[in-house]
Amino acid sequence: MLDVSRGSRAAFSELYDQVAGSVFGLARRIVRDPSISDEVTHDVMVEVWSKATNWNAEHGSAKAWIATDARRRAVDRVRSEQSARNHLERHSAELSPAAVVVSEAVIEEDERGRVRSVLVGLSEVQREVIELAYYLGHTQQEIAGLLEVPLGTVKTRMRDGMIRLKTRMGDI
Repeated sequence: MLDVSRGSRAAFSELYDQVAGSVFGLARRIVRDPSISDEVTHDVMVEVWSKATNWNAEHGSAKAWIATDARRRAVDRVRSEQSARNHLERHSAELSPAAVVVSEAVIEEDERGRVRSVLVGLSEVQREVIELAYYLGHTQQEIAGLLEVPLGTVKTRMRDGMIRLKTRMGDI
């Protein structure tokens, strides 16, 4: 940790390898959502890098310091998510039917945005078959003809792409 506080990227890389899994596990137990757990882990590790000089060995181990930050961030995230849900529930009762339709449209657009951002992370062939099927409405048989590949290949690409989408979206 001392080397990390001095700006050593190699030391940070080694520390990251040692603690990122446990930070993710701790966050996952608290927030339950894998994608939010990823975000918490990322935030914690960025803070470790940027504020390593704040760590004091006299107050505890580096792992304890990191775990404390991870727990605090995960709990804050849960509270923030719950507060947002409570706020929406409180105010949705006060909203006119038109406002409810608008808020639902905003939520749907947010979901579409999340799907689009996750699609970028798929392989090109997986993204291609998913876009042809879900955005353009083609059947798997039609996609096989359009791409001039066997139907089994289309099915495999579709299945693998959907598995990756589901994993990256956090089982929405």
